[in-house]
Amino acid sequence: MSFGDLNVLEHIDLDFHENEFVAVVGASGCGKSTLLSIIGGLLEPTAGSVSAGGKPVDGPGRDRGIVFQQPALLPWLSCLGNVEFALRGEKNLSKAERTEIARRHLADVKLSGFEDAYPNELSGGMKQRLALARSLSYRPQVLLMDEPFGALDALTRQEMQILLTQVWEANRMTVMMVTHDIEEAVFTADRVVVLTPRPGRIREDIAIDLPRPRTQEMIATDRFQSYVQRIWDLIHEG
Repeated sequence: MSFGDLNVLEHIDLDFHENEFVAVVGASGCGKSTLLSIIGGLLEPTAGSVSAGGKPVDGPGRDRGIVFQQPALLPWLSCLGNVEFALRGEKNLSKAERTEIARRHLADVKLSGFEDAYPNELSGGMKQRLALARSLSYRPQVLLMDEPFGALDALTRQEMQILLTQVWEANRMTVMMVTHDIEEAVFTADRVVVLTPRPGRIREDIAIDLPRPRTQEMIATDRFQSYVQRIWDLIHEG
């Protein structure tokens, strides 16, 4: 993938398996977010191709949900309304069914009781929980997350990492998350893909053999920290 004379990604050959959680890490500017945007259909690759569910990706689609660092909520709609709005394309659902699904996903992200609240009444973590509920509501095959917790404070970020793994385990879909936080990648993912500095290539694809459910106590273990150190070394290699 190139922008003019700037070569951003090169020789990327990557498969995501059904119901797998993959984190992508690498130095700033290595093309992590560009890769996510290509998979999401927001950018057209200058070379190569992308497919999802056996079909070519030629633009955004409801088979791929996206959660960005800034949640991009609709400020004039309540929490319930934001999730219901994501279901407007589901023509086979009645209004009552859309409301039921929206309430269920708000409960999944621990926003029960905030159905009538508006985005400007929510904390940063609550806004990201709402964005997650909205993306999960229409059951995409793949959930793409671009630094979803990057703007949150450390404590809220840890809480969101735990919640994300719980929600993923309950809903089971393929997830690709871009993050600059190595501990976050190891904590959440089944695999961590490490990209080289620009142009981004796959330096290593690491299987994370840690039990689930993941717990905060796990972070201090030698096994967890050995993964963190290995990925750190790969990112800073050379």
